[in-house]
Amino acid sequence: MADRAPVIDLRDVTKVYRSGALAVAALRGITLRVDAGEYVAVMGPSGSGKSTLMHILGCLEVPTSGTYVLDGQDVSTMDETELASVRCHRIGFVFQQFNLLPSLTALRNVELPLAYAGVGRAERRGRALEALGRVGLADRVQHRPGELSGGQQQRVAIARALVNDPSLILADEPTGALDSASAAEIIGLLDELHAAGRTLVLITHDPDVARSAGRSVRLLDGLILAETEPVP
Repeated sequence: MADRAPVIDLRDVTKVYRSGALAVAALRGITLRVDAGEYVAVMGPSGSGKSTLMHILGCLEVPTSGTYVLDGQDVSTMDETELASVRCHRIGFVFQQFNLLPSLTALRNVELPLAYAGVGRAERRGRALEALGRVGLADRVQHRPGELSGGQQQRVAIARALVNDPSLILADEPTGALDSASAAEIIGLLDELHAAGRTLVLITHDPDVARSAGRSVRLLDGLILAETEPVP
């Protein structure tokens, strides 16, 4: 895969949280490359650094040291305004608890990232309808989250993640709040996105979920403990 440009290029990234005289090293030197079209699972026990790594990858935080190049752009030293623009245009987030606004329909929830990006109303609607159709919810666009099953709500969240055509889809425990049948449906949908050429990073503690990815990275105490070879 050396001929493919990396979407994620982390080099010796550390993250230290400070509270007064106390310093906690959450990441202690992470080097990781994820190429375009890869599907990578990040695993590890509580306290291993998974959440911190997710925050770095999602441009929710910046490294204490080291560099992070996302889709050719160094985001390591960006300010919050610049990071917000990167999150809006380059990253699609899928969270465990869906993070949908309960008062809005599925269509309006999916339109939100486009509204933040300044996309006009007609284009927003068209792109949101297309994204919902892609995840199998063309007949649920006017339903609010409370009228949808957990699996359907996560599909709305995935449609929202896709609608801006991001460089990276970052899924943080996307099946953690679902029953086994719904979880299998969401894993199948992520597999379809990968097969279509999307770049995905999946944060999970579940080995069964991780097996769907082409490569896995295991963290322990803020370091990469082990890494499987990518599937050809």
